[in-house]
Amino acid sequence: MRIIESFDDKEALSIAAADAIIDAAGRAIAADGRFLFVLAGGSTPEATYKLLAAPDRRDRIDWSRTYIFFGDERLVPYDDPRSNYGMAKQSLLKDIPVAPDHIFPMTTDLPGVEAAQAYSDTLTQFFGPETTPWFHLTLLGLGDDGHTASLFPGKAALHETKAYAVSTPPGVLPPPVDRITLTFPILNSSREVLFLIAGEGKAAPVQAILEGGATLETHPAAGVTAPEGKVTWMLDRPATTKLWEQD
Repeated sequence: MRIIESFDDKEALSIAAADAIIDAAGRAIAADGRFLFVLAGGSTPEATYKLLAAPDRRDRIDWSRTYIFFGDERLVPYDDPRSNYGMAKQSLLKDIPVAPDHIFPMTTDLPGVEAAQAYSDTLTQFFGPETTPWFHLTLLGLGDDGHTASLFPGKAALHETKAYAVSTPPGVLPPPVDRITLTFPILNSSREVLFLIAGEGKAAPVQAILEGGATLETHPAAGVTAPEGKVTWMLDRPATTKLWEQD
C-alpha cells in the first residue's frame, strides 16, 4: 500500500514525520515488545531526529525497547561530517536514553566488501540465521537522481537478491565516496517505510516514480514497495510541483 502526504514546507513535514515515528514505535512495542527502526541520512531526516530528541517528544518513545539500524553509510570515519552515523549521533542518539548495545552502525574502518559482510553478519546475529531481517519502520530519502539509501541508478547493487548489505561505488551526486547499503530484499521487509522528501530538486524523480514511467535502473527508489506493509511518501510542497500537472 502506498500513501502520499503533502506538507506546506520542510518544517511541517519534519514535525509530521517525528509524530509518525512516535506512533509507529508505540504500535510496534504494543504488538511485539520492541521497535526495530532503520535510520536514513540526509538533511530532512536530520531535522526530524532533532525533533524526536527534543524534551517534548523524546519521552514519548520507549527507547529501552528500541533497536536502531542504518539503511546505508559512507565509508568515512564516524566523526567525518559526511557520516550518516555521525549525523544521527549528533542530532538524535546523544540526547535519547537508548542503550549502546541497541544501536547498530555500519562499520566504516574496513574495505567496502568486508564492511558490508560485517553488517550482514550483525543482522544475522540479531535476527538469527533462520530469519530474514525485518523492521517495523524504515526511513528513506530520495536523491535528485532517483536513488534511495545508497542504491544508485545503473549499479550492480540494484539486482542483489541474497546479501543483506553490499558495498557500492558512489553515484553521480556528491559526496564521491564508496558506500554500504541495505539491499532491496531487506528494505522491502519493513512493515512500514517513510520516505521523507523536501525540495524542488526532488520534484522530477517524485513525478517519475509516483505517476509511472520510472524503472528500477533509472529511479531505484521505485523498487521500494514493502509488499507486506505500507510505503508513505511524505513530501513538502516544492517536491510536489510536478505531480498531477495539467496538460
